[in-house]
Amino acid sequence: MSDALSLQDGGSAPTEARSPRGPNLDGRMHPAGTGLFLLVLVGGLGYALFNLITDMQAAGQPPLAIGAFALLGLALLIALGFEFVNGFHDTANAVATVIYTHSLPPVVAVVYSGVFNFLGVLVSTGAVAYSVVTLLPVELVLKSGSSAGYAMIFALLIAAIIWNLGTWALGLPNSSSHALIGSVLGVGLANQLLAAEGSGTSGVQWNQAWSVLRALLFSPLVGFVMAALLLLTMRFVIRNRTLYQEPEGDTPPPLWIRALLILTCGGVSFAHGGNDGQKGMGLIMLILIGAAPTAYALNRTMSESATPHFVQVSERARTVFQSRADQAPMPSPAEGRVQITEALGKKDLDRPETYAALAALSDDIATKVKEYGAIRHVPAEATPNLRNDMYLASDAIHSLKKHEGLFVGEEAETLKAYETSLNDGTRYIPTWVKVSVALALGLGTMVGWKRIVVTVGSRIGKKHLTYAQGASAEITAAGTIGLAEAYGLPVSTTHILSSGVAGTMAANGSGLQWATVRNLAAAWLLTLPAAITLAGLLYAGLRFVF
Repeated sequence: MSDALSLQDGGSAPTEARSPRGPNLDGRMHPAGTGLFLLVLVGGLGYALFNLITDMQAAGQPPLAIGAFALLGLALLIALGFEFVNGFHDTANAVATVIYTHSLPPVVAVVYSGVFNFLGVLVSTGAVAYSVVTLLPVELVLKSGSSAGYAMIFALLIAAIIWNLGTWALGLPNSSSHALIGSVLGVGLANQLLAAEGSGTSGVQWNQAWSVLRALLFSPLVGFVMAALLLLTMRFVIRNRTLYQEPEGDTPPPLWIRALLILTCGGVSFAHGGNDGQKGMGLIMLILIGAAPTAYALNRTMSESATPHFVQVSERARTVFQSRADQAPMPSPAEGRVQITEALGKKDLDRPETYAALAALSDDIATKVKEYGAIRHVPAEATPNLRNDMYLASDAIHSLKKHEGLFVGEEAETLKAYETSLNDGTRYIPTWVKVSVALALGLGTMVGWKRIVVTVGSRIGKKHLTYAQGASAEITAAGTIGLAEAYGLPVSTTHILSSGVAGTMAANGSGLQWATVRNLAAAWLLTLPAAITLAGLLYAGLRFVF
């Protein structure tokens, strides 16, 4: 047994673990630490199960059949398993700098990082969680509890886990975000290819996908350039030679440098938890909405006081849609639902018929919410349809807003307010889901970290990592990831930090180990096509299984 908590890391430790250039990574956790790890793991699973049952009973959700409950439990375990793997795969990047500069002992560093990952997940906004969900085909999101919905969830999660474990076994700092986004794209493409011609089945939501892909593709370049510039700025401003020299033996850095490195490690871990932890949350909510819609399809934490504003904004939005409908007849809500779904699938929303359908749907949503008094009072039998209507309207508005200049001034403000109100009613994450994901990510940080730490700490540059290089890379990573979370964009901690380390090596004249750089670039380039292929094949196979 090895690594932070005496758990196997999947194979023999890398030969560089005791390299003269690096720290001793063979330390073991006291048996009491292993016991505490297992206790927290079992306690977290029990906590999730207890809250799941409590929520369902409180909302009046009919008891699930044994088979359905087992399928729900398996889906949740796989989703939490993805976050666990994400923890030990990605967060090893955050601790590499403090370990290789001897700022913290390895065991202390991974526990410290795990705690900050936990905290980062708990305070996250949820914006990133639903940016991933919006990439998925509309009809699969609306029917996430169907056989196709379960095939989607299992396929994309299993594909991402397989790719993450494969790259981890090779010691490559691969991106969990890349793997998951690639899996989502693979499911969307397979869904479209498997559909009958003319069925209106949608594939990838490319409007949203391009913005996410841009963030994933350009963030490593940002990490490389900004970390290099920060290091050069530090050399100009802070004339302390100790910062730019290799650590001597196992001696820790001066106190103020050590504090800075520990602080930046905590910042990267916190930012990683806030961004990467949300991806699992979004998928878990899809699972819960599909299996137990009465309890999770609508945000039942919204109070009655929010109802007047919601109704008012809905009515203003209906007026905007009616003004664009021209002479198109107003369909019934059921007909409007079908028209909007087909228009989203065909990416053809800017039509009078679609605006008439949106006017009918927004009017029906407002009428129902007004009738029930609040979203929290919507009865069980009406919950799935109302949630789907709200999701459809929100997704349609989001897609229409992508057309530059289509809505301006007061109309744009009205639709923005309406989209926000719709999202407030459907996009929420219960506290127990946040805690469960936080525990999975935090505990995952403490297992299997050694392989990636060795790569980041000693295989990217030709010289040992200096204090200034470690601080520059981590400050850049924490800032970039935090900014991405604020904009609701999923980015890769792995690629930002490893490219940041490479940037500091280049700026410092330390030289790069091109074999490692080539491997990192290959993983960066291959992750998307590999995950797309894996997820697509899995989805096609699981459609037949389910």
